[in-house]
Amino acid sequence: MTKDKSKLDKEDLEVKDTATPETEEKVTEKEEKTEKKKSKKEKKTDEIEELGTKLQEMNDKYMRLSAEFDNYRKRTLKEKMELIKSAGEKILVNVLPVMDNFERALKSVDESSDINGVKEGIHLIHTNFKDFMTQQGVKEIEATNLDFNTDLHEAITKIPAPSEELKGKIVDCVEKGYFLNDKVIRFSKVVVGE
Repeated sequence: MTKDKSKLDKEDLEVKDTATPETEEKVTEKEEKTEKKKSKKEKKTDEIEELGTKLQEMNDKYMRLSAEFDNYRKRTLKEKMELIKSAGEKILVNVLPVMDNFERALKSVDESSDINGVKEGIHLIHTNFKDFMTQQGVKEIEATNLDFNTDLHEAITKIPAPSEELKGKIVDCVEKGYFLNDKVIRFSKVVVGE
């Protein structure tokens, strides 16, 4: 039995000796695979954390940009409202002297017996006001004896043309039209010959 036992021990040793390099390789391969899996998981979690921080940064930038745009919109709206108010104020301040002249003319009409002086004063006020309107970019639309143009004129009636050359042309202007910087702000109301 001792002989068998020693024989078995030798065989076991041989099996252990022969199996050891292969099992060691398998064990190291398994360990390497588990390490790779762990490193892949760690990489994925690191990537997820990195993406999460990037998402937070982008969301923060978006919120700041949105708030800045909202502030910009409110500020420009406020500036626009102030500009509209001040532009209207500037025009009204410049019209006040014309109003003063009209009041002086009305006062002189009641007190004066010189009708020619009153007429001359009213013509001066009209010229003064017309110059002011020109300075503001308002100019009159020419109409009388011109061809009827629907972009500039509004026909209120048609009458038989007094002469052959006035057919299809404007015979009379009932209400003048005006441009404001080359944009029609009021169409001329005209009578057209047919």
